[in-house]
Amino acid sequence: MKFVFGAGRVRIPGGGFEIKSDDRAPDLTLEIAEVEMTVKALLVILVVWSAILTGCRSISREGLALLAFKDAIFDDPNAVLSNWNPLDQNPCNWSGVVCLPTGGSVQALNLPGLSLKGFLAPELAFLPSLQTLNLRSNNILGAIPRQLGGLKNLENLDLGLNQLTGVIPNEIGNLSNIAKIFLEGNDLAGNIPPELGNLENLQELRLHRNRFQGTILGDSQSMNITPQIQGLYNMQGRNSSLCNLKQLKAANFSHNFLLGRIPICLKYLPSSSFEWNCLQDSGLHLHQRPLEQCGFVISEMKPTSQPEVVKENHDLKPLWLLPLEVVMGSFIAAVFLVASVMTIVKYKTEATALMPWKKILSGHEWKGFDTGLGALNGVAVMSRVELQEACEDFSNIIGCSPDSIVYKGITSQGREIAVTSMRIAKEDWTPQLEICFRTKVADLAKLNHKNIVKLLGHCAENEPFTRMFVFEYASNGTLYEHLHYGDGWQLGWSARMKIIVGVAHGLQYMHHELVPPVSFVDLDSNAIYLTEDFSPKLADFETLKSIFAKNERRSIFKGSATLACDSVESLGESTDIEFNKLSFGVLLLEIISGRFTYCKHQGSLLDWAQKYLEAPDVISYLVDPSLRYFRYSDLQTICEVVRLCIKSDHSRPSMKQIVCMLESGVDTSETAGFKESSLKWAERQLIS
Repeated sequence: MKFVFGAGRVRIPGGGFEIKSDDRAPDLTLEIAEVEMTVKALLVILVVWSAILTGCRSISREGLALLAFKDAIFDDPNAVLSNWNPLDQNPCNWSGVVCLPTGGSVQALNLPGLSLKGFLAPELAFLPSLQTLNLRSNNILGAIPRQLGGLKNLENLDLGLNQLTGVIPNEIGNLSNIAKIFLEGNDLAGNIPPELGNLENLQELRLHRNRFQGTILGDSQSMNITPQIQGLYNMQGRNSSLCNLKQLKAANFSHNFLLGRIPICLKYLPSSSFEWNCLQDSGLHLHQRPLEQCGFVISEMKPTSQPEVVKENHDLKPLWLLPLEVVMGSFIAAVFLVASVMTIVKYKTEATALMPWKKILSGHEWKGFDTGLGALNGVAVMSRVELQEACEDFSNIIGCSPDSIVYKGITSQGREIAVTSMRIAKEDWTPQLEICFRTKVADLAKLNHKNIVKLLGHCAENEPFTRMFVFEYASNGTLYEHLHYGDGWQLGWSARMKIIVGVAHGLQYMHHELVPPVSFVDLDSNAIYLTEDFSPKLADFETLKSIFAKNERRSIFKGSATLACDSVESLGESTDIEFNKLSFGVLLLEIISGRFTYCKHQGSLLDWAQKYLEAPDVISYLVDPSLRYFRYSDLQTICEVVRLCIKSDHSRPSMKQIVCMLESGVDTSETAGFKESSLKWAERQLIS
């Protein structure tokens, strides 16, 4: 059977049906098999396109809104949004997306601390069931879209610690169910919108560390500003106020450029919630910005934190007192001279006593040499068997490096210990390393300070080959663990100040009270252990790094048998002392900020902090945002010490001078923080 096609004719032979037109066109004949193949191909194409179009239509409107958010994020270094697939019909499976259990509507978008960089998409307003929007601690840029005011079910809005700019849109006042608004740590400006007074369910409001201006709208008694300033900030015609927020339990307006008076209805908040603004409320003695930073003149505004200058009246000394002072001064100088001579003689005698080691241990004679050091500085000799039993067969490992392993143990007397064992084979042990080991034992035995972990003993046995140090153990872990992985409430501001002063005292002891001075190898938060009452102890558990040091300082042991060691003299080199001061400055930044000393995406802590240290009016940005409070006077002292420690070597103060600065400028009393935060603490307990 054939179909016959012509330019103007269709004829089916034997079918009795024919259409004629132009007989001049040539006839084209196709086999029926070819026609069937063509029809099948067309059907396949239609099915594929239908599936694609159906798939595109099947993704919900909320899914499209989330994809618009993804498109506005131009940097996702952790590939968090990589599984946000447009062909996936169910966005509830995407990272950070939480849906209602009763349906497919998006309930929460949780993407905090993921280094996302981009803008807020207005399309997020198409998530009508959204209750939580948490993009905290990212790199979100630009303005807050006014469309977010349409999220009627939103309860928690957390955009803190980003790089947002612009103003808070007035439409935020339409979030009728909102309970928490966190916008701190951005670069937002303008006035605090009076529409916030419409949020009857608002319980917590964080607006600190921005650039807000204008007044804190409250009762009429707080509006004590001139008509010129009122016009400047366009406050006319706005009757809403934060006094309408009957559910508000916590708020923070500090570190902005707010002016006027604090509303009476908000004076139940801690004074720290209003610090470092341009407010005028002498009754609270607030720390406010200098007038030149406020950008306007308020004649009635007076600095509230000016220290009073107290003039002391010194009575004239009687004439007979002068000769007595001369005699006493001469006597003290003579005593000091005799003591110095005796100390030098004693030191030379001890140094001479160590010299026979180099003679006896020439070549490989160390193998037959008695390794007992019990008579040296009273250091106890402990057997390997004893330490093996205390450390649970050396299975309780708490630290490890290429040079050593650190074990935790409990002696038969019930005392906790930390045991540092060398990781080196007997055949790689040299006479020089034996000298270094003995020297290190002698050096560590000299350390006797409450802020330095004490050496309790050592172990030196040849079968099996063993070289160990035994230290006391501080049972509350390292400062590093508490700063970066612990609960913030455990390490409050007062505790951090106590740790800073304690570490400074330990370094002062090593730099100034030991002869010769001793530096601390690798001073950082990992080397500071804490006791039960959070007293710091410098712990050189990885002290073997100095034993295995090559020509370059602080290098890592790689198995060479020709290594030199750090002698007593090299430990006291000025370069090491100066490096300790620099490390101490970086440590202070780590303690007050809670940040890592180096982060892949944010670089070094010192580079980040420089812009705040060079501008004293914004040093509060250095403070760990997880802290409930901090003392501004303490922070000023700490930042001044940091600035001095990171200077060039020859201009840094001594640790003795640093300790004097800290003791006079930092309050380490346990009640210092309680006085400032007792109300806020109680409020947080009620909220939780």
